[in-house]
Amino acid sequence: MPLASSKSSRYDGHNTDMNKTAEISALRAISRAIGQALDLDSTLHLITRTTAEVMGMDSCSIYLLDQAGEYLVLKATTGLAAEAVGQARLRFGEGLTGWAAGEGQPVASSDAASDSRFVYLPETRESNFRSLAAVPLITSGRVLGAINVQTTARHEYGGDEMELLGVIADLAAGAIEKATLYDSMRRQISELSTLAEVSETLTSPLYLEEVLRLIVEMASRTMEAKTCSLMLIDEETKELVIAAAHSATQAYLNRPLLRVGDGITGQVAREGKPVAVADVQTDPRYLAKEMAAQEGLHALLSVPLAVRERVIGVFNCYKGRPHRFTDAEVKLFTTLANQTALAIENANLVVRSAVIREMHHRVKNNLQTVAMLLRLQLRDGREVSGREVLTETITRILSIAAVHEILSAEGFRLVNLRQLLDRVAHNVTQTMAAPALRLAVTVTGEDIYLNSRQATSLALVVNELLQNSIEHAFPDRTEGRVEIRLSERDGELVLVVEDNGQGLPAGFEPYGGDDLGLKIIHALVTEDLGGSITLSREGGTRAVISIPRVETPRV
Repeated sequence: MPLASSKSSRYDGHNTDMNKTAEISALRAISRAIGQALDLDSTLHLITRTTAEVMGMDSCSIYLLDQAGEYLVLKATTGLAAEAVGQARLRFGEGLTGWAAGEGQPVASSDAASDSRFVYLPETRESNFRSLAAVPLITSGRVLGAINVQTTARHEYGGDEMELLGVIADLAAGAIEKATLYDSMRRQISELSTLAEVSETLTSPLYLEEVLRLIVEMASRTMEAKTCSLMLIDEETKELVIAAAHSATQAYLNRPLLRVGDGITGQVAREGKPVAVADVQTDPRYLAKEMAAQEGLHALLSVPLAVRERVIGVFNCYKGRPHRFTDAEVKLFTTLANQTALAIENANLVVRSAVIREMHHRVKNNLQTVAMLLRLQLRDGREVSGREVLTETITRILSIAAVHEILSAEGFRLVNLRQLLDRVAHNVTQTMAAPALRLAVTVTGEDIYLNSRQATSLALVVNELLQNSIEHAFPDRTEGRVEIRLSERDGELVLVVEDNGQGLPAGFEPYGGDDLGLKIIHALVTEDLGGSITLSREGGTRAVISIPRVETPRV
């Protein structure tokens, strides 16, 4: 059987015995190759390489039917472009190879490009090949795909060659089915291990941020994803904010925030149903196509994070190539999302409980502080009106309230002292200053963060100093100025409150007299804060407070 191939076929012999010997040798080689591999990728690679060798062909390729039964995808090749594996695809029944699979029959052409059924796949770089023979891969009456061989020169495929290729296809189909089952079992074991690992992570004594980071990392590994991200809904803005991500670039992390209902992810957040997209770069619903193209993101599986039918966020899985997610993949990713949503909800419940306890503790302490101040005022020997008592008490309570207003914004952890003193100054001047007095109060200095106890004490100190300035520094004047300056020096926090009023009277005894406000100030600074205070007359009254600076980390 003469051949016009660039390689010598095993069937160039002149007698049947030689052909049969070659066929037996070829089948033995294929059987040995199949027996060497367990997983699908290795099995397919060995089949294509060994088939090309024993049949003397320039190329051998295997196309398998995808989960949906719509496309034949190139899964292994010896001879075509390696980068086309997983990318090149034919519709079922399309091309000579697709025709073989669709009809369940072998097909051969010595000049494939001239056959009307032929479809050229540019990513495979198969333009150099001329002849092609393809045989379906069938097991138990079910079509798995097709195997083809090609030569660069014109080649007439003989009956013996087609028969051998058919036998190889039968062996390959059985091996592929076995390897697929092996891969499926291995994947299930991996998925169960991941779910067990996720469960262990969810119950570990880690901060929620760390738990979410580990979960997206495990999800990315299990789903063989290019990028995984977890987004939570901001209840105030209704925007999706990235809480954790794995293998995400800055371009992805810096993308504009999505509102609930916008784009694919926003749709999932609004409707509470998973959405799988084969390629976001061609889907009109996807709003960040430029970023996806830049980062090489294609397939997207987006599932809701839901607790008791309330969606709290979205879990996203991206692949670096077009891909149709299977029902099994959607189910696995949804299971991960459900477990994660429960972890987030439980963590929020713990935080809420801790916050309520902390709020109760602080409110109780501050009410005790107010009660203490009122007792001091009750024991004070001054003759004061009820209105004056109420006004002074109101400013003290507002100063304490300012601490908690900032705490709520800072997450019940630390207070920005400069921001707090701004509010205290505003409250005191609005409540205490006489209408005829234009008082300018400025707060300058560094951003210094304190815990609530220290912040409350300093807020009350500044409150008393400002009240004293308003009451005593500017008699018969229409305007005045008070400067509050913050700084850190030699491990101490230094607070200066200085006015341009008439100053302290001669022979003034700061803490031995009847001034209740100064007694409060001295007690708070020395006993509560462990610091010191000096009062001096320098063009007005100047109070310098120094307290030890204990480094408080911002968290």
